[in-house]
Amino acid sequence: MIEAWRVRGARFAQRFFTRPRIDLPLASSLLLLALLGLATLYSASDGNVSMVAGQAGRLLLGLLLLVAVSRIPPVVLRAWSPWLYLLSGSLLVVVAVLGEGRGADRWLDLGILRFQPAELLKLTTPMMVAWYLHGRILPPGWKDIAVTVVLIALPAILIAEQPDLGTALLVAAAGAFALFLSGMSWWRIGLLLAAAVGAVPLAWHFLHQYQRDRVLTLLNPESDPLGNGWHIIQSQIAVGSGGIFGKGWLHSTQSRLDFLPEHTTDFIFAVFAEEFGLLGVALLLALYVFIIGRCLWIAMQARSTYSRLLAGAISMAFFVYVFVNGGMIAGMLPVVGVPLPLVSYGGTSAVSLLTGFGMLMSIHANRRAHE
Repeated sequence: MIEAWRVRGARFAQRFFTRPRIDLPLASSLLLLALLGLATLYSASDGNVSMVAGQAGRLLLGLLLLVAVSRIPPVVLRAWSPWLYLLSGSLLVVVAVLGEGRGADRWLDLGILRFQPAELLKLTTPMMVAWYLHGRILPPGWKDIAVTVVLIALPAILIAEQPDLGTALLVAAAGAFALFLSGMSWWRIGLLLAAAVGAVPLAWHFLHQYQRDRVLTLLNPESDPLGNGWHIIQSQIAVGSGGIFGKGWLHSTQSRLDFLPEHTTDFIFAVFAEEFGLLGVALLLALYVFIIGRCLWIAMQARSTYSRLLAGAISMAFFVYVFVNGGMIAGMLPVVGVPLPLVSYGGTSAVSLLTGFGMLMSIHANRRAHE
């Protein structure tokens, strides 16, 4: 037994240190996106070098984790999935007792490291769903669907209780995509969607008042222009004032005059739109489309059920981040505190996203291997 583990360890070490894992098209587009994010953050923060340097350090950490994770074979990731899911779920309980702040400020301070455990569930939830469905008869029946829904709901409910509804919905979406990609029949999907819609009136009573106000403000932001409607109105002004070609880098008036709230985090897309206009937004969205398309292509090339479901879920979850943030700054969706991926200021989010891309690159590098 000891000899067998020694041989396995030697093989893993050889693969980890010798075999290339980086998908150059995906890595290049991610690096370009990160650089655009740093340039936009520099402008949005009014030239705050320390903020930009801090974000650059976090992105560098994320890139190092990307390289490290890309060298871990998917079969190892699959074996680790339930343990990582349990660990990250346990951290949610710990942060409820020992964490700092509330909602989006729910941090766990370990002295040398301060992070948001909820961000980890964006990865470990689809990993757990993919692990559970791997090796089972697909498309799944009602029993497997029920188990999967529970696996998704548990962390989502814990996160919503912080309260952090935006992250809870993103975690639920990441897990739901893994379930959807398992080949569920459309009539089952329709029943689940109908049940979700039917639960909306019940869920409304559990929302905090500020969350209800955000939904109601979306319908008519002019009803409270100096209060709840301020975010949406100022964001729309920033987007519209950019015109076709924008005002130019470092010339965003809405952020520099402090009209636009959260201009380095949730509403940094509005700053980008004001400075680079419709043309710049189109190019940025094209970059996002390329990244998402490349990720979905990697998912299609995967050999095992686990790899295919995990890669597809991470890809579609990334799309949801972009879609929700874009809809939020355009006034089409409620303000739920979802940052623009790899552009908005935020350490844990950027690190978790890049770690997820490392998993995709591992899946791509092992697409010919038997899992």
